[in-house]
Amino acid sequence: MKEYRLAFLGFGNVGQALGRLLLRKQDELAQDYDIRFLVTGISTGRHGAVINPQGIDLSQALAVMSTGGSLGASVDGLEFVHKCTAEVLFESIPVNYTSGQPAVDYLRAALQAGMHAVTANKGPVVHAYRELTDLAAEHGSKFFFESAVMDGAPIFSLFRAALPGARLYSLRGILNSTTNLILGRMEEGESFEQAVAYAQSIGIAETDPSGDVDGWDAAVKVAALATVLMGMPLKPQDVARQGIRLITPEQARLARQAGKRWKLVCTAERRAEGVVGRVAPELVGSDSPLYGVQGTSSVVTFVTDVLPELSIVEGNPGPETTAYGMLADFINAVKNS
Repeated sequence: MKEYRLAFLGFGNVGQALGRLLLRKQDELAQDYDIRFLVTGISTGRHGAVINPQGIDLSQALAVMSTGGSLGASVDGLEFVHKCTAEVLFESIPVNYTSGQPAVDYLRAALQAGMHAVTANKGPVVHAYRELTDLAAEHGSKFFFESAVMDGAPIFSLFRAALPGARLYSLRGILNSTTNLILGRMEEGESFEQAVAYAQSIGIAETDPSGDVDGWDAAVKVAALATVLMGMPLKPQDVARQGIRLITPEQARLARQAGKRWKLVCTAERRAEGVVGRVAPELVGSDSPLYGVQGTSSVVTFVTDVLPELSIVEGNPGPETTAYGMLADFINAVKNS
């Protein structure tokens, strides 16, 4: 039975959820996949880092994080990658929409060292997908990123493994759960500010919510899907983008009374000139598959040359579902090695 050395670069809500999931699933991993693991490194943005090639007590590290304590002295990200002696790197640092850095550099270093690289970060997928994928192949490793879009829902692996030969023509959906929640609460009479504050209070919106409400998070997800699934590199800046700031509570209530709802709709379509991406608020009627997607749920519908419409709906995800996507990537990366 193979024992894999694991390292966490980023140990916030998602990284800790993954740690708890690994502990909960460790017996199943051993029994069903002949996988055992040893954590040799954990690096955080605000709580220091710890590296031990002999193994780190993951339960104890999680307990330290729960009390706001320190794991140890901070370590530069590249230094951490070079010293952690891991075979699998889990990366979940904050996204950089503009360049994907410094996550791109960290993942590149991991792959060059022969590690499998698993990320929940959209930035490297958009800005360095081809480079990192080719680098992984060169070193006999895997670069997987299931959790970069729609958390743990199997989108990338669906096309990679279950839909061979399918050509994606277009996609349409709700990819930003925060704006979906905000618009829904505005239907019920809350102001924009109240709805944003609620989203912040439950941890799905940042202190600065502009990445969500101005459409950047949705645009980078459209870019990631187009880049990987359509084979057409697309940057977030290339996606036509309009957020939800101009939608008023009155508009949301009137639309609901008329049997419609405002949604921040994401689209990408293959055309002769390339792939065209768009993020913008739209009124959708009850005949649309987007209409009933409420709360923090997401949905995407794919149109391919072999399946006219294929939809995936993810209901009210959280850090645990994102963590599952990373766990699935880990299993898929090592199961045939």
